[in-house]
Amino acid sequence: MERIRDGGERGMVADLGLSATQEEEEEEGSAMKKIRLSPLLFRRIHKWVGLILGLQFLLWTLSGSMMALLDKDEVGGHDIPAEHASPLPAGTALLDPATLSGLGPVSGLTLRTLANRPVYELRTPAGIRVVDAADGRRLTVDPATATAVAALANHNPVRSVERLAKPNLEVREHAGPMWRVNFADAANSSTYVSAETGRLLVTRGDTWRTWDFFWMLHNMDYVRRSSFNHPLIIFVAFGVLWLSGTGFYLLFKSFTRVDFRWLRRRRAVAKPVG
Repeated sequence: MERIRDGGERGMVADLGLSATQEEEEEEGSAMKKIRLSPLLFRRIHKWVGLILGLQFLLWTLSGSMMALLDKDEVGGHDIPAEHASPLPAGTALLDPATLSGLGPVSGLTLRTLANRPVYELRTPAGIRVVDAADGRRLTVDPATATAVAALANHNPVRSVERLAKPNLEVREHAGPMWRVNFADAANSSTYVSAETGRLLVTRGDTWRTWDFFWMLHNMDYVRRSSFNHPLIIFVAFGVLWLSGTGFYLLFKSFTRVDFRWLRRRRAVAKPVG
């Protein structure tokens, strides 16, 4: 009998322990449901998202202010103006373009100067070719030619010349191989010359580089620095939209009728006694 009684008591204790565990799990589940349904989750996420986006707003303010403060002439004053036709020296004998048919089909021809020398710029299926307009000899844009072309835009001493197989960030709007001619001036200017045509592309200095850095921070294009339409800034835009929505939600959840009791009291005091 005692064994049966002990077994029954143990069973009752086990049942009580199991039921207590189930009750605790149900309480935890209900607590989780309350947390999920309460503004607590939105408040926590809203706080951290607001911190991250707030830092980006500071970067937007800082970068916009710096771009506005920089001298626009120093920033954009290094752009190369459009080329103008210059008269050829008297007595200059030019080769008849018809004699250049041996170079293959030509879709376009331009007579211009390259380092003060008349040349024909030919557009062919194989690419652009530059030939001497006096004897038809094909020309290549070597470091000496690139330096002579760059010297037309900058009269300071040349520090170095380097060839770029593809454009860097400073000349991202151009294509093809090019020469970079670095000058020893106060702005650390670099003039870029096309390695295919010998045309002057653009000159960049330290002021433009500073402006371009803040431009990168402003449009959040940390790779190409050329577009506002990229996934990162679109993601941030949706983040700001979500932050605004949750902010309105938390605003209405943060106030109750008790918070406006003082307004009713003020109206009651202001109401004249009849």
